Amino acid sequence: MWFFGPRVEAIKADEINNQLLKKYQLLDVRTPAEFKSGHIRGALNHPLAQIQLFQGSKDKPILVICQSGMRSRQAAKALLKKGYQVKNVSGGMNAWNGPIKGGK
Repeated sequence: MWFFGPRVEAIKADEINNQLLKKYQLLDVRTPAEFKSGHIRGALNHPLAQIQLFQGSKDKPILVICQSGMRSRQAAKALLKKGYQVKNVSGGMNAWNGPIKGGK
């Protein structure tokens, strides 16, 4: 039997609203350049390549987002192993229809 690590819960981008963002930390694991090109207001940028160094609060669960949902899934798995409560935003910024900060 294969074991692939902890199962990551997912949430769709269109399920995220202001009420939910008050309950969760939002962690954007894209590169700084991608983040600068446009991100969800209130998101913290911490690239996937440095996820093992992340030391955020464990008091509040985390929504993890990237461009498509692939990197954020990897980051969410790593954070689960470190004891964080996380959900992956499936579809990532590609599926996000809400307002963004930065970019054009």
